[in-house]
Amino acid sequence: MPDRLALLGLTASGHHGWFVEERAEGQRFLVDVVLGVDTRPAASSDDLADTVDYGTLADDVVAIVSGEPVRLIETLAQRIADRCLDDPRVEEVDVTVHKPEAPVPVPFDDVTLTIRRTRP
Repeated sequence: MPDRLALLGLTASGHHGWFVEERAEGQRFLVDVVLGVDTRPAASSDDLADTVDYGTLADDVVAIVSGEPVRLIETLAQRIADRCLDDPRVEEVDVTVHKPEAPVPVPFDDVTLTIRRTRP
């Protein structure tokens, strides 16, 4: 089982949603990314080049959320997972997209979707 590197609560405004109002007005999204990586090379070398640069990854995730609108959070989560798996050191990734301002007609705290993707 790989080690786990987590980025939790990445926040960005995006224009994702099924309804026209969501896409026009935008809303806040939060993203949690948990990467499965072997951290032993970085622990041994103490060199950033031997691990995932989570600062750059955080910027990329925020850019995806604030970028091209999609209708479903399933699509948004997949795009984020694909970006994470672009790094060959990432063996697997769990992506949770939080949509706390979703158009739900009753009181609620959050809507989330979590996907897990692994390297083929």
